Amino acid sequence: MATEFSRTLSMLRREQGLSQRKVAAELGISQALLSHYENGIREPGLQFVTKVCDYYHVSADYLLGRTLDREGTTIAAADLYDSSAEKGTALRGSIAAMLQKKLIVNTASMLFDLLGKVGDREAIQAAAAYLGSALFKLYRHLYRAGGNEEKYMSVGNCAFNSGAVDADMHLAEARFAAALDQARAAGAAFPDLSHDAMNAAYPGVHQSALQVFHGANDRVNTELGKK
Repeated sequence: MATEFSRTLSMLRREQGLSQRKVAAELGISQALLSHYENGIREPGLQFVTKVCDYYHVSADYLLGRTLDREGTTIAAADLYDSSAEKGTALRGSIAAMLQKKLIVNTASMLFDLLGKVGDREAIQAAAAYLGSALFKLYRHLYRAGGNEEKYMSVGNCAFNSGAVDADMHLAEARFAAALDQARAAGAAFPDLSHDAMNAAYPGVHQSALQVFHGANDRVNTELGKK
């Protein structure tokens, strides 16, 4: 049965476009044994885990699914600040901003809750990467418009202006779709996404998501001349 370790081990190899044969040879094991590790059929010893950490430049905590930080910083979900829990507050100067914030926060919350039910770590990470890059891109434009020094950004102007962040988003979307396909093929249980089931599971929140989705549909159809 696949574990967080086996899924992460496989993900790291596929992320870099490496074959099992190449990785197995460089780690000093047979391809068959690496396949067993990646599919959760066998569990490796500590020495192999250490080799993998050095090979992919990740921490053991990341490899074992104890943190989403590849360098090993462990942050408990309960320790993260959650602005969605704020009550009775408003974004200064704009009711429209507050409304849009609630719609997006509600929709993102629902999405990650659904992904949590599927239980595929790679899909969750890819979704976070996609949304993270989208937020970074918008914030970067705001930062730029305010006359701030972009030289302090680690992604340089040339890369940003040439679409490097867009490329990262497209790759994250591709990893997301591939992870869901693999999860389905592996027999993962997907939640019921029918209208009635979603309304029952996410009262109120589902309505926010529908508003976001309808808005996207309307914009796309307008651009395509369908409306």
